[in-house]
Amino acid sequence: MVNIVRRIIKIDEDKCNGCGLCADACHEGAIGMVNGKAKLLRDDYCDGLGDCLPVCPTGAITFEERKALPFDEQAVLKAKAENEKASSKKSEAPLPCGCPGSTSQAIKREITVKSPLPQKENVSRLSQWPVKIKLVPVNAPYFNNANLLIAADCSAFAHGDFHNKFMQNKITLIGCPKLDSIDYSIKLSEIITNNNIKSITVVRMEVPCCKGLISAVTTALKNSGKLIPWRIVVISADGKIIEET
Repeated sequence: MVNIVRRIIKIDEDKCNGCGLCADACHEGAIGMVNGKAKLLRDDYCDGLGDCLPVCPTGAITFEERKALPFDEQAVLKAKAENEKASSKKSEAPLPCGCPGSTSQAIKREITVKSPLPQKENVSRLSQWPVKIKLVPVNAPYFNNANLLIAADCSAFAHGDFHNKFMQNKITLIGCPKLDSIDYSIKLSEIITNNNIKSITVVRMEVPCCKGLISAVTTALKNSGKLIPWRIVVISADGKIIEET
């Protein structure tokens, strides 16, 4: 292909804070994280529409007119199909180490008799294993008629009553968009598409990188074509609930 003059994104690495939101928002896979900074990996994967611009919290992304390879939609679609296929195989296969901790299982807990005093039960509300988004099997039986909780790793440490407030009667999935080098939307799309999910609650921290969870869930819902009620809860670093939508 011959270079042509067209509109394409430009990333100012000095302004980039490494949150990764632009990479999540780029449905074509043109943007990736390299050494903690966002980078335009392939000119021919950038369609020039700029879905990445509004999610950047620092204004590091702009448009420019320059010579670049034309947008190659067929190459993008092929790459997406290959990534989804690879992700599906990884989600179904056991870990290479054969770690028993990756085995899917439901956790049944005895119902305790509540004290007449108005005190909270200091018990775990976790109802399944594993909990990491990248480890959970997409067709696990506990997803049937489940209320999903998709939470940032840090949120349970920040909010003192996390188990009672958010995890009770839900299937819990956790992740960190900044540290996990996977596209959560692919796994979540499979889970939502292949199971009867009743509702979704997303709990994230107030930091910018946590917005990647919202982007992943939004994309997964669009990919599934399902109308599922969902809400977003934002928690501050000191553990307070500062926003619910």
